[in-house]
Amino acid sequence: MLRAELDAIDIKILRELQGDGRMTNVELADRVGISAPPCLRRVRKLEDAGIIEGYHAMLNSPKLGLDLVAFCMVGLKHQSEANLKAFAAATAQWQLVRQAWMVSGDSDFLLHCVAENLTSFQDFVIEVLTANEHVDTVRTMLTIRQVKKLGLVEL
Repeated sequence: MLRAELDAIDIKILRELQGDGRMTNVELADRVGISAPPCLRRVRKLEDAGIIEGYHAMLNSPKLGLDLVAFCMVGLKHQSEANLKAFAAATAQWQLVRQAWMVSGDSDFLLHCVAENLTSFQDFVIEVLTANEHVDTVRTMLTIRQVKKLGLVEL
């Protein structure tokens, strides 16, 4: 399903679910102005097309004792396809790394990290990240506070 195939109701469904993925199908149908059975068919079609990838709870990290959020800009020694793939695979094994992007510019990867505290983050950077055989440079940015938090896609 391409964007061109999404009609106004599909966009409303996606907007509503991105804001609250826990609502019932009946509530969703009411919010988008259609009855429940066609709403459910549309949601299933969006899921089958891979537009809706899944549903999850958004957790409050500090309330779980994970007070530090940081970003790491990582430059690799060599940007061969094999090295890029190997480093990307390594990020999947690091629990502290919550999201990772391959990027262009001065760095090769941008890592979103969440840690219990500064010490655990520093240990990760020194003992794991910079110790990785493919890593050349690491620049870290500690966050002060989050000032905006929206769904990942604007509709």
